[in-house]
Amino acid sequence: MTPPAELPSSNGSSEERYFVLQASYQSPTNEAFTHAQNIPAPASEAIDEKTTYLSALRKATTDLQERINKDLTARMEEDKAREGEATKSKVDEAKEEDNYGEEVVEEDKKLLRYVK
Repeated sequence: MTPPAELPSSNGSSEERYFVLQASYQSPTNEAFTHAQNIPAPASEAIDEKTTYLSALRKATTDLQERINKDLTARMEEDKAREGEATKSKVDEAKEEDNYGEEVVEEDKKLLRYVK
């Protein structure tokens, strides 16, 4: 783990140490993004300081994950729109969603007619 960075404190007198939680995304088809969040480093080795730090880290991780999921979902929608415009596919997404992981009865009926 890299040593924590230092930021001027709000009163300007002493330095506040922090860690940076950062996630980056790059894609050949979508705009890249980076999310970062500062997490105050524990001031000492005391258990309560470490507990506070770990709590802040957990919250920052959850927040970061939510922001990443939101951005990735938006990019998936952009990809779908771009793909839909390019191919003009006639796939019924609602039907595909309903049948995901299930046998498709209509296709089985067509096959049975063909076999008869």
